[in-house]
Amino acid sequence: MRIDIITLFPELLKSPFKASIIKRALQSGKVSVYFHNPRDYSQHKNKQVDDYPLGGGAGMVMMIEPIDFCIKALKEKYQYDAIVYLTPDGESLNQNTANHFSTFGNIIILCGHYKGVD
Repeated sequence: MRIDIITLFPELLKSPFKASIIKRALQSGKVSVYFHNPRDYSQHKNKQVDDYPLGGGAGMVMMIEPIDFCIKALKEKYQYDAIVYLTPDGESLNQNTANHFSTFGNIIILCGHYKGVD
């Protein structure tokens, strides 16, 4: 299984993969995990990935363009069974969902940040 994680904080998320069951899965070669920072795909000179929401409102949102460029680049190289967007507004992760994802070959996980994506 290949897992590509798109996150603004790749260094922060790497540490859980260095211990316990996940570490053993990586060492066995059954799972591979790769981190991608959407800032690397930003076309703004300051690598900006956040903006005010369209139509106004409080808070900031992630810009869709860097995320889209990242996903397109990954899809040019690999086929994915799912793209999962992690957000506090989504369904809770439970054992049934985890079992379902374990049947996939390749997945992209988009880690939400700010108020959402616009």
